[in-house]
Amino acid sequence: MALSVRVCGAARTVTGYCLLFDTGRARFLVDCGMFQGPKTLKSLNWEEFPFNPRDIDAVLLTHAHIDHSGLLPKLRAGGFRGVIHATAATADLCAVMLPDSGHVQEMEVAQLNRRNRRKGRAPVHPIYTVADAAAVIPAFRATPFGRWVEPLPGVRARWWNAGHMLGSASIEIECADGKDAPVRVLVSGDLGPDCSVFHHESEAPGALDHVFLESTYGDEDKPCVDHVERRAKLAAIVQAAAKPDGVLLIPAFAVERTQEICWDLVSLMQAGTIPQVPIFMDSPLAIRATEVFLEHAGALENGSSIAHALRSPLIRPTESGEASRRIAEAEGFHIIIAGSGMCDAGRIRHHLKRWLWSPAATVMLTGYQAEGTLGRLLQEGKREVRIQGETIRVEAHITEIRDFSGHADATELARWLAARGRISGGVFLMHGEAPAMEALAKRLTEGSIAAADQVIMPVLDEGWTLPQGGRPRRQDAKGRRADPARSMRPDWHNQRAALMLAIETATESARDDAAREALLHRLRAVLDER
Repeated sequence: MALSVRVCGAARTVTGYCLLFDTGRARFLVDCGMFQGPKTLKSLNWEEFPFNPRDIDAVLLTHAHIDHSGLLPKLRAGGFRGVIHATAATADLCAVMLPDSGHVQEMEVAQLNRRNRRKGRAPVHPIYTVADAAAVIPAFRATPFGRWVEPLPGVRARWWNAGHMLGSASIEIECADGKDAPVRVLVSGDLGPDCSVFHHESEAPGALDHVFLESTYGDEDKPCVDHVERRAKLAAIVQAAAKPDGVLLIPAFAVERTQEICWDLVSLMQAGTIPQVPIFMDSPLAIRATEVFLEHAGALENGSSIAHALRSPLIRPTESGEASRRIAEAEGFHIIIAGSGMCDAGRIRHHLKRWLWSPAATVMLTGYQAEGTLGRLLQEGKREVRIQGETIRVEAHITEIRDFSGHADATELARWLAARGRISGGVFLMHGEAPAMEALAKRLTEGSIAAADQVIMPVLDEGWTLPQGGRPRRQDAKGRRADPARSMRPDWHNQRAALMLAIETATESARDDAAREALLHRLRAVLDER
């Protein structure tokens, strides 16, 4: 049969996952994620979809993270009226995550429009609202692991545990026309590491025609650290940060990462390894997601221990904005966990704005920091950053613990693919920046896991025909939204922020006012040449 796919997101970047499959009789998406990171990349969220939402018959969802599910409300607002198939835990998490995403957009757009009014600029509108998000929730249908479902005529699918987060799955898809053998496709989604303490190891079938494989850490080999060793590292960071007037700031994704960190912190405090201090869970989404985790604790490894820790009075939920602001009144050493994990949005930004200048503060990064994000700048050791238009000197201690990662590393990705056996068609590398994808491609070919002509690193909006038993064929390029290379480097917003910092530094360090005036005169002359 004629099966085709269009790669509508997560092409040479780690966000915006979206695959459009067309069987000739039906069209369906696997994931419909939001683009995150640099502003130029995020601008894709406001553009029209590269397809008509009314023409989409169903969505198969791998998991609830916003970079995989975040544009579902926009899809429905655009006319989609099909069913969204996902695991029960994924559906429950989306029921809290998508409205929260709508709220964040409404709030950020309101702030932006206040600034725009002062500058005489036209107002902008959110990508979608809380009401849009609420409207898409009834479209979800819970799908159990390991059971075939038929979302559309000629299409059947099965969800396999991916070990990445609560409810996460790889999706096996068979497309048939009743005459020829079906085309068998596997979309890995995001795969968890072998040493995850929340989840069982990932599973997936073999005998496949085509595989879409994530590549987030395709260029890294991370040692597998058990939770005892990880807690020892965490304890050392907390002990070093525990100054009488200090704070430990932990930027963390609200779903999975926050719950796992809280489990470790509470366990260490109860064991007497680190001091018992308040742990402020400063995220409405994390608070509501924690309730979902408690409901599904039985599906997790160490479920009873996790549930006990998440109910500890050591954890101080701060749901309202007023409660969040009152954290500034806390006396003595305390810990703040707030989103987002890459520091590019959410409440962590106002905590960073308040504390980054202070040597008494420690910032602990806990996961992947995408190119162009504030988290990446801190990870790279920048001594000055801009937050909400204000320049902040970085005097806080910046540290990192990578053992909370929810993604498999290069060795684990290669081993996962090798376990699928012979693949007759293509191996599409998704959800990775170019260096990671290129390194993983080299590992797969040099290890004889895949042939060189099998490994494909698609670009945004590229289309492919997926035959049964044969190699993919590239389709004619049409309707691409943007140059995909822009997601592979800091964009003009990042460059402008860096230039503003450089101008401030140069003017402040000039020897006298005359030198400052001369510098500004030269800069003005360049601008006047436009």
